Amino acid sequence: MRRRMMLLSLSALVATRARAQSYPTRPVRFLVPFIPGSAPDVIARQIAERLSPALGQPVVVENRPGSGGNIGFTHGARAANDGYTLILGTNSLVINPALYARVEYDPLADFIPVHLPFAMPHLLAVSAEAGPRDLAALVALLKAEPGRHNYASGGNGSGAHLAAELLKSRAGVEAVHVPYRGAPDIINAVLGNQVLFGLPTMSTAMPLVTAGRLRAIAVTSPQRSPALPDVPTLAEHYPGAEVVSWFAVMVPAGTPAPIVARVDAAIRGLFADQAWVARMTADGTIAVNMGHEEFAGYYRGEAAKWAELVRLSGARVE
Repeated sequence: MRRRMMLLSLSALVATRARAQSYPTRPVRFLVPFIPGSAPDVIARQIAERLSPALGQPVVVENRPGSGGNIGFTHGARAANDGYTLILGTNSLVINPALYARVEYDPLADFIPVHLPFAMPHLLAVSAEAGPRDLAALVALLKAEPGRHNYASGGNGSGAHLAAELLKSRAGVEAVHVPYRGAPDIINAVLGNQVLFGLPTMSTAMPLVTAGRLRAIAVTSPQRSPALPDVPTLAEHYPGAEVVSWFAVMVPAGTPAPIVARVDAAIRGLFADQAWVARMTADGTIAVNMGHEEFAGYYRGEAAKWAELVRLSGARVE
């Protein structure tokens, strides 16, 4: 009996390796839990376009937005673990279990982190026409008129929301949170003077900063962005106020290790195209190119870090 079990296990291993070696033999779905045109969607489409020839099969983006990413993440967690569903993971994947009263996935048990290609800071942005001139002026206004002014984020518990809550905590100010669906809506709210400030992702906001319609008064990255070298970081004024959103490729738990390695290597290879990397980072996006093994450790740390930030912010969605 024992010999038979060993033979069956060996046969299964050989079959798995054979499937991995021929992978993929049909189109691969790239599940994006956010709306078309959002920063995660834009980055996913850039990756998919170049990953298709690298894998030898079409990589097709499928948007499944809703509930702060939970709908798409749940769908991804339940997908077949055969390598034919990739999931665009963001900070929300590890934030939401601490934020929502109930989610239908476990960020650590239900997903394998494959590769972390890019990350992106947020901009603390105001209207160029009506907003404060700099961060000091914004904080002074909020202190002078506590609770009177609104700010926009991409939703409860989003990176933008938690960055603003960190600012409020560090600066000792009050402002009313108004959640929106994503960066384009944040920008419209700021330009329409519906809110005093917002924290859109940098890539989405940069064209309007360049056009002179938005004023960037701080970035949320640990260091100043080469795209906006004269704009200070929040952390320069308030140590610890650092929030960077990341965009990663995940697969459902149980996906064979050789397939994980194949996708990881294919994404790593994309970074050999320096012209593409330069285009991707011209708007402030950060090229990370973190492979599976390193990303797995980073991902576990992120889950703990963001859960603590949610707790400190007091944010909750029932």
